[in-house]
Amino acid sequence: MQLNHAQKSELFDRGYVKIPGVIPRVMVDEAVKAINHSIGNGIDPEQLSRFRAQSYCPELSREPVISDLFNGTPARLLAESAIGEIRPVGGGQIALRFPVAADPAPKARPHLDGMHSPTNGVPEGVIHNFTALMGVLLSDLPGPNAGNFTVWPGTHRIYEAYFKEHTPQSLLNGMPPVSLPEPEQITGQAGDVVLVHYQIGHGVTPNVSPHTRYAIFFRLKHVDHDDRKWESMTNIWLNWDGMQDIRKAKESES
Repeated sequence: MQLNHAQKSELFDRGYVKIPGVIPRVMVDEAVKAINHSIGNGIDPEQLSRFRAQSYCPELSREPVISDLFNGTPARLLAESAIGEIRPVGGGQIALRFPVAADPAPKARPHLDGMHSPTNGVPEGVIHNFTALMGVLLSDLPGPNAGNFTVWPGTHRIYEAYFKEHTPQSLLNGMPPVSLPEPEQITGQAGDVVLVHYQIGHGVTPNVSPHTRYAIFFRLKHVDHDDRKWESMTNIWLNWDGMQDIRKAKESES
């Protein structure tokens, strides 16, 4: 399975693309079962902030029931068709969003991954960037404000322009002060995946639905990413081997 031309074009223009029905239902159900079993044993309240920032059920994050959602399904082939050779993926972030009492929901706020926070495990003074984020829905999201993964389309180009002027290391000072487009909340069904350029501003809405949102996020690196991690922030398709045909076509149109 590979991204087709239309999907690659959407990824290029908007910075992300959703692909429905990639993960077999039996694998979705097994992952949710394992997560629920873990949660059923109790969650240490003192660890909740860390779990929200890093991963719930950390003892499961590298187990095959989670890692095979990427490594053992067409999700890997889809990602490779855009990125090329990817470094081994050992595990995924188990991202749960529980219902909250607030209604209406406050707005989501954008961020880029790999920036330091007190709870996310990234040290101060470094940026842990990567090539792409792949999200896997493990629960249905038919509507908004249910803990939806949220993206700001086109911000990969906005941030690219900012980092060209101010250097990628300026991200150490916080999110770039730029004007942003309207955000879009990702909806879909369990088994859908979304492939997102690293440099897309993204966030999550509070969950005012009655249901817990289940998702897994895999952080993907092109095999050469670490050798050109800063350059990839000012040349955003540098580490996307499978996007070069689309890039050339788009550049020739402009």
